[in-house]
Amino acid sequence: MKYDEWLGIWLQDYVRPAVKTRTYDRYSFIAFRRLCAALGGAELGAMTALKLQRFITGLSENGNMKTGEGLSANSVNCVISVLQASLRTAEETGLVSGVAAIRLKRPKLSEKRVECFSVAEQKKIERAVLSGKKDKLYGILLCLYSGLRIGELLALTWRDIDLVKGVMSVSKSCYDYGGGQGRTRIIDSPKTACSRRVIPLPKQILPLLKAWKKRSSCEYLVADGTKPVFVRSYQRTFELLLKKLEIPHKGFHSLRHTFATRALECGMDVKTLSEILGHKNPTVTLNRYAHSLMEHKADMMNRLGKLLQ
Repeated sequence: MKYDEWLGIWLQDYVRPAVKTRTYDRYSFIAFRRLCAALGGAELGAMTALKLQRFITGLSENGNMKTGEGLSANSVNCVISVLQASLRTAEETGLVSGVAAIRLKRPKLSEKRVECFSVAEQKKIERAVLSGKKDKLYGILLCLYSGLRIGELLALTWRDIDLVKGVMSVSKSCYDYGGGQGRTRIIDSPKTACSRRVIPLPKQILPLLKAWKKRSSCEYLVADGTKPVFVRSYQRTFELLLKKLEIPHKGFHSLRHTFATRALECGMDVKTLSEILGHKNPTVTLNRYAHSLMEHKADMMNRLGKLLQ
């Protein structure tokens, strides 16, 4: 059996029933755009470790289809994961033996330095949101003070907000599916099991939420009138806001990083921050925000030094 034929069987019979729609779509994209294009015509039994490693090396050197440059380590590792999973299942079904892909060398991942807004930029964004007349922009403020991911924000309904207890329940996420007129909003379970969480809200934001809820005509917090908002549309709204305020462009996810950085600067312990962010464990939080922690420590030491003068 040729590899491309097996990939079709594997995706339909083994992957689709076991994963989320979004995960299936990602696996399908990698399978058909990456694996079939380069390896699809090969017989399953003829896929040697050397052949597969050369394929992976090629992705790292010139795998970007648009620029001709190498793919990021994260993208290459995603391809390897799909390749290994498909061949491992082929071995389990008796189609091949001694899966060659198990021995592939993965490119080393490096934690990127997170981008966050300065205190001055944050205040500028907050003033623009509060002085504006668009309730949907309040979602930006909510992210700045809770660390929500954009998908989690756009999946929030008013039932998820307990204004009496002052807490917010995160139990689902949203993403765009398809494009053009056929684009739809998909509500799914959150990114990981740890992403299900209850976040205490700052008491200063509760009056804003109460007034926002009274004006709302949609079950979702972030909406255009009676209609919920698409992820890409909200990202674009945020981009236009930054442009209007003459703040250098940063992705929407920078709001989450800004929350985490401010929390550390205020002295929040890493374990608590990890739980609020929905990370798997505090080590993930430490690795991601090590630079912010070091800057905070340096600032504290400088303050201590002034006492000695």
